[in-house]
Amino acid sequence: MQGQAAKDLERLIVGALSDRGLLFEAARNFAGPRRLTLAIDGLVVKQPDMSEERKGPRIDAPQKAIQGFVKSTGVPLEQCEKRSDAKGEFYVAVIARKGRATLDVLAEILPESIAKLPWPKSMRWGDGSFRWVRPLHGIVATFDGAVIPFEMAGVQSGNTTRGHRFLAPAAIQVRRFDDYEKKLRDARVILSGAERRETILHEAKQKAFALGLEPIDDQGLADEVTGLAEWPVVLVGTIASEHMDLPAEILQTSMRTHQKYFALRDNKTGKLANRFILVANMVTQDGGREIIAGNERVLRARLSDAKFFWDQDRKRTLESRVEDLKNIVFHAKLGTQLERVQRIETLAGEIAGMLGGDVEKAKRAARLCKADLTTEVVGEFPELQGIMGRYYAMNDGESPEIADAIREHYKPLGPSDVLPSSPVSMAVALADKLDMLIGLFAAGEKPTGSGDPYALRRAALGIIRILLQHELRLSFAKIAQGHLAKFHRIDVDVAGNAQPIADGVVSELMLFFADRLKVALREKGIRHDLIDAVFALSHEDDLVRLVRRVEALQTFLKTDDGANLLTGYRRAANILRIEEKKDKREYRGVPDGLRQAEEQELQAALVRAKVETAKALYEEDFAAAMTALARLRVPVDLFFDKVTVNTDDKVLRENRLKLLSQIAETAQQVADFSRVEG
Repeated sequence: MQGQAAKDLERLIVGALSDRGLLFEAARNFAGPRRLTLAIDGLVVKQPDMSEERKGPRIDAPQKAIQGFVKSTGVPLEQCEKRSDAKGEFYVAVIARKGRATLDVLAEILPESIAKLPWPKSMRWGDGSFRWVRPLHGIVATFDGAVIPFEMAGVQSGNTTRGHRFLAPAAIQVRRFDDYEKKLRDARVILSGAERRETILHEAKQKAFALGLEPIDDQGLADEVTGLAEWPVVLVGTIASEHMDLPAEILQTSMRTHQKYFALRDNKTGKLANRFILVANMVTQDGGREIIAGNERVLRARLSDAKFFWDQDRKRTLESRVEDLKNIVFHAKLGTQLERVQRIETLAGEIAGMLGGDVEKAKRAARLCKADLTTEVVGEFPELQGIMGRYYAMNDGESPEIADAIREHYKPLGPSDVLPSSPVSMAVALADKLDMLIGLFAAGEKPTGSGDPYALRRAALGIIRILLQHELRLSFAKIAQGHLAKFHRIDVDVAGNAQPIADGVVSELMLFFADRLKVALREKGIRHDLIDAVFALSHEDDLVRLVRRVEALQTFLKTDDGANLLTGYRRAANILRIEEKKDKREYRGVPDGLRQAEEQELQAALVRAKVETAKALYEEDFAAAMTALARLRVPVDLFFDKVTVNTDDKVLRENRLKLLSQIAETAQQVADFSRVEG
């Protein structure tokens, strides 16, 4: 919340200054555990004089309206100007405002802006009604060396602050920002969060290097400890030897989650070391020995609990825990985790069969993939689900492929996360994500705007990455349609009566995938409109094939033949649309009785192109399909140059309009060209 609050404070105050015409050169914000700071450079000492014009009623308007206008502007009627426009003559009030001293304006702006800070969590204290993230103890507000006077929550602004709570608690008087920053540093407070962060990371790296170790990268933890210490002091502690046989993930998660410690690993072996980095907010006479000892005692207690959970969990097999999943509800309409596992097990087997993988191993991994949710370790550290499942599976004697699939079925968790590696892992990961997407869409839990509580966008992107990276060929529509039949609670209303699953679930899901595909391919420079153009073909639900077709189409449209054919298609489509609207009928079918050589040549070229394109698409030779379309460029150009479509001969006109429909129909074999932009 600290960093966002500093940005919000700058946004609110800078916006208020701009609204009042006060100019400045630069603004800088700072955040820490005890203070928010905004420094504004080059702020003018006085508002500029301003003049505002307000248009009033017509001069012949009712007297009541005119009097209301005069009252609202504060300008006497005789001082209002009369102006004319197309609607008549009206009054205009010119309101002149003298610029005020910036100090006075700031005294109004600051309390308003501070009170508007949008804290995610806030509190009241004492007898007051003012809400803020924490009790407000002091306000430093100066402009050009002078105090900006105002009061908030019983606290009067001034020029007095305090340094580090223990190392330099005495009051400090300041006048300007440079003075403020320097005196705080002298009082053991580093104002800049970026500097505190750099100090922590540099010191951690140096102290670890001296021991032949290196910190395990953890940007989130670095951000967190930066916000906890005003004068960070980096120290190194030791993990008790009896706890080093715990899985590395338990050690690291326990240290990170509960204690905010950085884990270290050996430079040579890459294994987790028996040391950790802690960040204190205190300089001590003994060099931190007591702080280290205290933290080691606390960590020892934490890890003793974790070791107890780990030992207890291994007394039961994962298989024996599967039945316990019936006590965990996944979703009111989608049933328990046990019901979900049963669906995933079936689907993973089906997908493994489609991909030519080991069906039985995929089903076994899927059956066990959620069992670790019932363990004590995962109950304490939910972020270890899947990871601990792998350890328990190996302990139970399951095959490495099944154990790895249990761990990897949640992957990828983000755009930079690794993908499942083996066919079994991929089958379970796809089944898990597809079950969630299909079920939640059917239950009406689709993402809306920025709201996505079930992380369905991430799940869809994960599926897309797995399929495209490994070039896996699956028919989404077919899988979704078949999987919908496995949900039993969605089609029962409150009274227990059977209700059909809403129509269009599969179509909505496919459109959702199309949108996610645009996001996934944006970095590759693939145009979103071409994805729409190809996806619009109802039969195209194989993402690998779809992407290949889109890439071929994009390459084709960059050529002169592609660009000109697109122009010809649009010309044909526009003429056809206008004439069909005018005639209130459609022109479809094969034209008959064409007379000019150019239209006859175009008809013959279209027949050839249709056959060649269909053959190339069937063989998934998309470059050949584009080549077949490219051969239409010359006959299409000649047709529009030499042939008049709207001839007086009604029969001939009808046949020529049918010929235009054939141009569109042939192009539509490849993509819906009406969706191509530019």
